Amino acid sequence: MNQAKGLIFLGPPGSGKGTQAELLSKQLQIPHISTGEMLRQAIAQQSDLGQKAQIYVDRGDLVPDELLLDLIRERLGRSDSQNGWILDGFPRNVAQATFLEELLAELSQFSDQAINLDVPDELLIERLLLRGRKDDNEVTIRHRLEVYREQTKPVIDYYQGRGRLCSIDGSPSPEVVTASLKQIVTA
Repeated sequence: MNQAKGLIFLGPPGSGKGTQAELLSKQLQIPHISTGEMLRQAIAQQSDLGQKAQIYVDRGDLVPDELLLDLIRERLGRSDSQNGWILDGFPRNVAQATFLEELLAELSQFSDQAINLDVPDELLIERLLLRGRKDDNEVTIRHRLEVYREQTKPVIDYYQGRGRLCSIDGSPSPEVVTASLKQIVTA
């Protein structure tokens, strides 16, 4: 049975998940799979999924599970994911985590580890405002953080309860965080 090496990056918007996942993806030579990036592409292309997702993104809400599950199933089934992957932005709730666990069993894959990047809210807001995306204003950002706490934080408990969670401080410079991640992943 083929068992791919999977890493799940957790953390609030602005925690550096995408930056760190991209760096680690290159080092480990496995794909960085960002649901946020896949959704932004779908929105830019005005695909059916993109048009549906746009409504939620404009409000600062999470895109519903049913719009993400097929996207994830298709992506993890591609040949470049067979030796491993880094998921960034998924799962965002316990239902998605359960779906992922079932999907990985179906694909004969497993997730080695969930890594949580922990960053204080005020620093997250500062980072997100500097990013300058259309959907990043202070009101929307605060709403996204509230939604994150309500819906996504239980995922941290989910992986912690399974002994597969490692939390690190995402506040320092990207280089310091990268060094911490390398120690965890290569340990």
